[in-house]
Amino acid sequence: MIYSIDVRIEAPVRDTEVTDRVADAIRNVFPDAEPIHEDGRLVAEGHTLDAFSDVLHEQEILDTARRVFLQNSTDEGFDFSLKKQAAFEGVVNFAVGEPDELGEVNVEVRIREPDVEAFIDYVAPETDEGRPVDPVREYGDRVDPEDIDY
Repeated sequence: MIYSIDVRIEAPVRDTEVTDRVADAIRNVFPDAEPIHEDGRLVAEGHTLDAFSDVLHEQEILDTARRVFLQNSTDEGFDFSLKKQAAFEGVVNFAVGEPDELGEVNVEVRIREPDVEAFIDYVAPETDEGRPVDPVREYGDRVDPEDIDY
């Protein structure tokens, strides 16, 4: 799939935190991001969610991710937040409910191509019994779900 997106990732850095550990939390989930320190927070920008999508597949949380993305979507894109401590461990754990006292990793995705729903289908495809219904491999090649080792 060919797409054009902008991803903005922000995470506050509290006085009690080590900036490098917060940067590691961002990089562990978004390895293409290069966070910079800016007014008490780290900010990173990118143009892909491929590695993040891989983590969603590995953790088998496509349905949860899809639900979060769709609930927080507009015509321009979608937003979501992740728990900072889980991200430090390289785990995606969506932040819902009361904000964490250390803050969260906030992600804003703006999509130019394709439309928002098609991009969500790419990052977190629909599943049947936990397996992607129509998985997409690199370069957009369609594969038979039975041929995928989970």
